[in-house]
Amino acid sequence: MFNEQITKLFQGIGEAKKAVLSTSSNNRVTSRMMSFVIYERKFYCQTDKRFLKIEQISNNPKVSICIDNIQIEGIAQIIGKPLENKNFNILFKNHFKNSYENYSFLENEILLEITPTFISVWNYKEGIPIREYYNLTSKEYKEEVYIGDE
Repeated sequence: MFNEQITKLFQGIGEAKKAVLSTSSNNRVTSRMMSFVIYERKFYCQTDKRFLKIEQISNNPKVSICIDNIQIEGIAQIIGKPLENKNFNILFKNHFKNSYENYSFLENEILLEITPTFISVWNYKEGIPIREYYNLTSKEYKEEVYIGDE
C-alpha cells in the first residue's frame, strides 16, 4: 500500500513547485519561499552558498518543506553546483526559466538535494478531515480521521 500511496502523492505534487523551506540552528528557525524541482522522490533547489540557510543546513541538515497542505520533513545536503546536474538543469530551466538564466550561472550558486523522511498531508474525503502520514524511512503509510475534541 505504501508504494501505491507515495507514487500517487508525488504524481500530485508534480515535477516543480514553489514552496516554503524552513531551516534551523542555534535556536533560530527561518523560512523562505524557494523554487523546487522534484525527481526520483527528492526535492532540489539552488541558492547562494553565502546565505543563512546554508549556514543553518551545515549545522543542522534537518529541514522542512511546506507545499499547500503537505508538510515534508527531510535531510538536506549540498550536492554541487546547479550546472553540474543535468536532470536539475532541464527541469529548472523548463519551470523557472528566469531564475535559471539569472542565477544558475553565478559562481556562488550551489545545488541542494532534500531527501524526504516523513510527509504528512491534510485532506478531506467526502467532507471528512483526514490526516495522511508517509514514513519514507520505514515505508509505512497511515491514514486517520481527524476528530478535534477527542
